[in-house]
Amino acid sequence: MWYTILIFIIIALPDFYIWQSYVQGKKPIFSCLYWLPLLTMVVAFIMGMNGVMTYYTLRVFFVLFICVAIPKLVFAVIAMIGSLMSKFTTKVKLVRTGLTLSVIVVVIGFSIYGFTVGWKRLDIVEQVIESSDLPPAFNGFRIVQLSDLHVGTFDHDPAVLDSIVSVVNALHPDVILFTGDLINVHPDELHPFMYILSTLKAKYGVYSVMGNHDYAYYDKKASQKELDKRILQLQQMERKMGWVLLLNEHRIIEIDGQKLAIVGVENDSKPPHPARGDLAKAMKGVPDDAFVILMSHDPSHWKRDVVPNTNIPVTLSGHTHAMQFKIGNISPSQLIYEEWGGEFDDNDQMLYVNVGTGSSVPFRLGAWSEIGLITLKCKD
Repeated sequence: MWYTILIFIIIALPDFYIWQSYVQGKKPIFSCLYWLPLLTMVVAFIMGMNGVMTYYTLRVFFVLFICVAIPKLVFAVIAMIGSLMSKFTTKVKLVRTGLTLSVIVVVIGFSIYGFTVGWKRLDIVEQVIESSDLPPAFNGFRIVQLSDLHVGTFDHDPAVLDSIVSVVNALHPDVILFTGDLINVHPDELHPFMYILSTLKAKYGVYSVMGNHDYAYYDKKASQKELDKRILQLQQMERKMGWVLLLNEHRIIEIDGQKLAIVGVENDSKPPHPARGDLAKAMKGVPDDAFVILMSHDPSHWKRDVVPNTNIPVTLSGHTHAMQFKIGNISPSQLIYEEWGGEFDDNDQMLYVNVGTGSSVPFRLGAWSEIGLITLKCKD
């Protein structure tokens, strides 16, 4: 849990510095208001980590972290640098004030952009996967990978999901693979979007697996019986949309007698997320001459089970969202996940992690919503 300690350091130290330098000694009302965001973040984080209103409390934490903690951190760093430099020249104070205000404005501006525009931005990320084991009949086979739609978030702007479907269909994929997290908390979120999602079209169909959110366990008030009912409800809704939901099972696509196996496992994560994946069951009966593509929501499953126990050449995952924040190739998700976004290789096996087509929170900056366009190629 070292990353938890790091998060609290990032949150708390700037607050104490700013308090001591600028707030201490002010009226009590200002003191109370000043510490309220930090107190709220701490309570939300503790509740979330202990399974109390997990989804909603962590959402509150995330919003306050981006909009309050990060700007305070930037302000504190610049203020401290300015204080050190002021010992050498009297002109630094004016420069420090101007620079600090400028940076704070920029940070707030980017935060507003992330909440209003950034979460709607859509990137098509093209990927070519080459393999000497790929049957020639599948050379040029086009796969669209979608992941982590979290359709409840589109209540803010349903037209965004409409545009995602339009973009996907315009790519004319051979197959569409959805790697989990269709909802946030409850299957009812899906009702308004079933029709538009049922219009996703691919030559060989739409396949999906379950993500951690799809087990509805973020509602801590619900009994296990109620949760099981909701899981079944969601599975039935996906099938009603025409999607092929793979629950530790596989399907074979055959062209000219050559085979591609689409294998899907249920979510396989470390606690507190569900671990229901059964890769051996999913692979049972897969022909030896089939080229295998595995869908597994959590990328940590790849190193934990796929690489050491199979020779599956291609695994597709999601789950991390790159924490919906990325600068270049740097994301806070690296503190938690070794494989958090993009391609990863281990000898002849590869993993591709989609950073999410939707958003659990309507905010994205740098880690834009992703439609993955994967083309299979025969390697000479």
